[in-house]
Amino acid sequence: MKNLYLLVFTALFTMCSFTLSIEDVIAGIKNGNAAQVSKFFDNTVELTLTDKSNAYSKSQAELVLKDFFTTNTVKNFVVLHKGDNAGSQFCIGTLETKNGAYRTTIYMKQVGDKQVVQELRFEK
Repeated sequence: MKNLYLLVFTALFTMCSFTLSIEDVIAGIKNGNAAQVSKFFDNTVELTLTDKSNAYSKSQAELVLKDFFTTNTVKNFVVLHKGDNAGSQFCIGTLETKNGAYRTTIYMKQVGDKQVVQELRFEK
C-alpha cells in the first residue's frame, strides 16, 4: 500500500512540475523577462526570431532574447494552445509587442528530472 501511495505522489509531483515549468516560461515571456525564461533553457536552444534563426548556448540565447524583448517591448502574451506528448510540452501563443504581434511557439522536453526549453520561435 505504501508503494501505491509513493507511486501516486511521484506521478502527481511530476505532472505538477511539468505544468509549473511551462507556466513559468509563459510568465517570463508575458513579462518580457529573458532571465526568467532562460532559467529553463537547455544547454543548447534553437531560437528563431524574425531576422535570425540559430542554435545558441544557454547564455547566448538569453542575450539574444533580452535584445529581442528590449527592441520589442512586450504588451501581452495570449496562449492559444498547450499540450504534451511523450514527456514533451509545447505552447503556441501570440506575443503582442509595441512593434506588432508574433506567433510564438515553445517546445520543452524532459531532461533528467526537469523540463527544459529546447526551441523558442517568434514569427511575425
